[in-house]
Amino acid sequence: MATAMKVAVILPAAGLGTRMGRSTPEKAGISRKQFMLLEGSPILVHTVRKFFAAPSVTDIFVSLRAEDMNWARELLHAESSPKAVHLVEGGDSRQQSVANALVQLPADTDLVAVHDAVRPFVRVEVIEKVIAEAAAQGAAISGIVPVDTVKQVERNKVRATLPRDRLVLAQTPQVFRYELLRRAFERAAEDGFTGTDEASLVERLEQVEVSVVPGSDRNIKITRPSDMELARLFLAEEAARRKAS
Repeated sequence: MATAMKVAVILPAAGLGTRMGRSTPEKAGISRKQFMLLEGSPILVHTVRKFFAAPSVTDIFVSLRAEDMNWARELLHAESSPKAVHLVEGGDSRQQSVANALVQLPADTDLVAVHDAVRPFVRVEVIEKVIAEAAAQGAAISGIVPVDTVKQVERNKVRATLPRDRLVLAQTPQVFRYELLRRAFERAAEDGFTGTDEASLVERLEQVEVSVVPGSDRNIKITRPSDMELARLFLAEEAARRKAS
C-alpha cells in the first residue's frame, strides 16, 4: 500500500493590512485584516477551516507577528479539528514569513502549499486539485483568466494590448515539491530577489514548469474595506449551501 503524502500548508498572516484603513477587535490590540471579524470569526479562522476540510492536508503552519501569537493560538486551538496548527513568527515581508515557516516544516514533508490568509473562500475542491497537479508535475498554482482587456503601458501610454487567452491572474493556493520550494527560496536569498508570489521564485530555477489549475472569481483576497461586503455575501451563500445539503 502506498504511503500517503505529507502536505504542509503555510498561511502567511504577518501583514499589517494598511489598506484596510480600520482596526480589528480593540480588546486584542490588533489592527490587521486577517483578524477582522467576518460573521463573528476572524478571517484567518475562516481560511484555516478550509484547510481543515481538505483531506490531503496534513499540517498547517501560520506565520504571524510576534505580538499576535498568543491571541491567535487561543483562537485556533478553540477550533475542532484533528489537524494540528503550528504558529511561526513571520517576517517583515510575505517572502520572509513563508521562508520562516519553511525551515520549521518536518523533513519528510512532500508538498508545500502556500495560501493567502485573507482568501477564506477558496474551495476545498480547488485545494485538492492544485495539490494533485503539484504531486504529478512538481509545481502548480490556481488562477483565473482576466475578463477585462489588459494593456501594457509605459509612462501612462499604451504600448500593447495583451491577449487574454495567454494571461492568468494568479491566486493561491500555490503548491510545490518541498525541496523545490526550499531551493527556490535559497536562490532568491542568495540573489537578493524579491518575488510577488512563490511561483515567481520557483520559475527562476527553470527546473519545472508551473501548471495552472482553474481557480474561482470567488477566491477573493480581502484587502480593502469594500471587500468585506462581498465577503459577507459569499459567507452567507456558503452557509445556505451547507444547510441545503
